[in-house]
Amino acid sequence: MNIKKTLAIIGSGHLGLHIAHYAIYDKHYNNVVFIDDFSKESEINGIKIIGKTSDIEGLFEENIFNELIIGIGYSHLEKRKELFNKYKNRIPFGKIIHSSCRIDSTAIVKDGCVLYPNSSIELECVVHENTIIANNTMVAHNVIIDRHCFVSACVAIAGFAHIHELCYLGINSTIIDSVTIDKGTQIGAGTVVIKSIDKSGLYVGNPHRLVK
Repeated sequence: MNIKKTLAIIGSGHLGLHIAHYAIYDKHYNNVVFIDDFSKESEINGIKIIGKTSDIEGLFEENIFNELIIGIGYSHLEKRKELFNKYKNRIPFGKIIHSSCRIDSTAIVKDGCVLYPNSSIELECVVHENTIIANNTMVAHNVIIDRHCFVSACVAIAGFAHIHELCYLGINSTIIDSVTIDKGTQIGAGTVVIKSIDKSGLYVGNPHRLVK
């Protein structure tokens, strides 16, 4: 661990707190701070809130933090995208891959991503920027997960699938092999996706069906 590295997390809610926990206790960073536009507290769980998003560039220039991660959850994927695009060429984004994960040597996990414990990313997968993958998720070979996605716990994605940006995959959902899921699609908990989805919306059930 580089003891000089401090991570700033945008958002001090539950997701931000989870990321902060892994950042420190899995020894990715020595220190964590929060940036939050809405909290009225000066710290949460002993972690300081150092400012609002409007302060980010100034705080970085003052060397208050070294890298940035967005800790805003699946209900605000468009906001995650907006913030990432705003700062991606100005401030380094961090990356947290929990030490219990299995990442094949041919797989690529890009900046801004967080992989929770016990997830597996297999042969020649690509997980693009600013994507969250929660606990115990299995991503099989040759899968592409685009930017700003949120993959919940215990999801299974079979080989050659392509998940486009801003998608949400609910807990225990299953994506069979070689399917493509359109940008901005939501997959409900326990849903089994058996063929490609080319119209964004909310899908549930086994087999999947459009409900909204």
